[in-house]
Amino acid sequence: MAESDTIEKVIIIGSGPAGWAAAIYVARANLNPLVFEGAITEDNRINGMLPLGQLNLTTEVENYPGFPVANLGAYLDNAIDKETRQYMAPHSGHGVSGPELMQLMRQQAANFGTRIVTDDIVDIDLSKRPFTMKTLEGKTHQAHAVIIATGARANYLGLDSENRYKNNGVSACAVCDGALPRFRNNALVVIGGGDTAVEEATYLTKYATKVYLVHRRDTLRASKIMAERAMKNHKIEIKWNSVVDEVLGNDQKGVTGVRLRSSVDKDKTEELAVTGYFAAIGHTPNVAFLKGQLKTDDKGYLIWTTPQRTYTNIEGVFAAGDVADSNYRQAITAAGSGCMAALDAERWLAAQGIE
Repeated sequence: MAESDTIEKVIIIGSGPAGWAAAIYVARANLNPLVFEGAITEDNRINGMLPLGQLNLTTEVENYPGFPVANLGAYLDNAIDKETRQYMAPHSGHGVSGPELMQLMRQQAANFGTRIVTDDIVDIDLSKRPFTMKTLEGKTHQAHAVIIATGARANYLGLDSENRYKNNGVSACAVCDGALPRFRNNALVVIGGGDTAVEEATYLTKYATKVYLVHRRDTLRASKIMAERAMKNHKIEIKWNSVVDEVLGNDQKGVTGVRLRSSVDKDKTEELAVTGYFAAIGHTPNVAFLKGQLKTDDKGYLIWTTPQRTYTNIEGVFAAGDVADSNYRQAITAAGSGCMAALDAERWLAAQGIE
């Protein structure tokens, strides 16, 4: 039995848009959800797995509906508790920043009675119901239903300079950030050679004066049609047999360039003047704690076993957001699937006679 001698109706693991959307819907259904938003640890910081998800690591969010005005700051001053608000950057511009959006989602879930624990689930037993899970702090909890919304973290090269300029010119999502002012009418660089990298580079040509596509080999890994598209685009210049040696910049301007090193001649380097650096070398779903109990695809993403439902291969376990989405990876699609998972969980619990 759980240490609290209580079996939760629904436990939600994860605190990105999918997790909070699920919590809002579950809470409004009077199912009293418990959310594990993640632990604040150095390992989680390094791996991009701190509470509030990937969106909390971004700056402006201009493509999430409902935030078209510039006077959001005054509302945030009243909506978010003062202790939290003091650590958030002052609101500026149109839209909403990533941290602002995530804090508002978190607060909305709390307003409906969601209980929030700032801890990681590090072990979970899905072999029998109720499901049992243990936290990093060593506590045990049980639940009739579980919603997995742990997201997927972007892969980076691991350079110190890359980490230094995250949110200040370094990004892993062209669709999320490409239209921002710092990237418009400037040269940009994309790292990678697969379909994702080519798609990102092509998308960025809508805004950039030039896009450098840096690939460590002499041929792209992308599909033939995608590779041809990149090579025919006059705004894309491919830097073959090259790797990023360092991201260049300063605290005032953020990213100002990159230094490349030849992958075939280690003594040969080149510097490119760019204002943006986009890593397009894949994402890693945050599923290690599941220890293979749920089915995944060949990239490690959880599989929805029923069309238009968030069911996994284990009854009573639902998946939402980027942990089950290798295609869209947008805040709005994640939130939508969080809603779906909540409704699926509510209906499943009702069918089990648990209300």
